[in-house]
Amino acid sequence: MEEVREQVKEIKQSFRQMMDGAVAKSMRDKGLDYHLNWGATLPRLRAMADELKAKSPEPKAKNLYPLAIALWKENVRECKILATMLMPPEEMLPEVCDIWMEQVEEQEIAEQAAFNLWQHLPYAPEKAYQWIASDKEYYQLCGFHVLSRLFMNGQEPNERGINEFLDQALSALQGSFMSVRKAALQSVMHFADLGLVHKRLAHSALKTIGIDL
Repeated sequence: MEEVREQVKEIKQSFRQMMDGAVAKSMRDKGLDYHLNWGATLPRLRAMADELKAKSPEPKAKNLYPLAIALWKENVRECKILATMLMPPEEMLPEVCDIWMEQVEEQEIAEQAAFNLWQHLPYAPEKAYQWIASDKEYYQLCGFHVLSRLFMNGQEPNERGINEFLDQALSALQGSFMSVRKAALQSVMHFADLGLVHKRLAHSALKTIGIDL
């Protein structure tokens, strides 16, 4: 759609006003090698997302969905983060989610997608359990971040889910990905906060690999 293309063009031009060379350089120094990175801060991107949502007529999903899709296709840090903020979770089909997940190539994008979008999907638990069973770093990272948020919101897994979660968490905690180890431990701590039984299960599981909760 021509209207969406024009909107994406305007958004990309506005990033120039947000440019922060120091932030962009800091990201490069940390190994975040984006094709294009204006160094816009997350609060500024959130403010832009809120403004775009406010301007979008009802039903918002009709306007925001194609815009989010178009932004995600841009190989630009700010576009991808903004896409995760704008995509209506209830409108995102599982197959589209799979495509986006396959295209995540940076830890920051993985974390922003998990916090801004993945945790709000109607099928979030299903995807999270799939992802923590993956051998790919960013899949696991997103899975554990999503489960952390679900646990924080009081969502309790069933017995099968508990066993699967603790098995994968123990595996991740002994894995080679530092980012995943941190996310896995955080998710176990939030799992333990669900109640006394959960805390005992988490404590017992972690004890088997020498970690004291």
